[in-house]
Amino acid sequence: MSETSIYVVKTTANQERSVANMIAQIARKEKYDIRALLVPDVLKGYVLVESPAPEIVDQAIQGIPHARSVIKGASNIGEVEHFLTPKPAVIGINEGAIVELISGPFKGEKARVKRVDLAKEEITVELFEAMVPIPITVRGDHVRVLSKDET
Repeated sequence: MSETSIYVVKTTANQERSVANMIAQIARKEKYDIRALLVPDVLKGYVLVESPAPEIVDQAIQGIPHARSVIKGASNIGEVEHFLTPKPAVIGINEGAIVELISGPFKGEKARVKRVDLAKEEITVELFEAMVPIPITVRGDHVRVLSKDET
């Protein structure tokens, strides 16, 4: 019984991490054969559970608040593999886009993207409010895209 499958547990939206934590605690305490838990950010309302049998997952979620049900059927690792590789933070940010800095010393400032470095996951921006246009390099996850307009 070493072959495992991925089962999908339906949860209340925005409660995925707490459900996964509770499943992990119960699995440890009750010695259930749950091998991995995955909570992808892009999959709202679902927790992926790796286990040899759906009955084990059913038992593990009994009584867990916000855990609704196990969806019928199983997936294999190939079907969920794309959730395992993180996307670069600068994907979707183009030169000329207008962004807002969401952390760091310039938090709240709006700026125009001058250059995108995919390898380092950094972008170079020029602040709108600056007296002299000085290019500033920030991490891609430190900005929020306001407008994708390219000018």
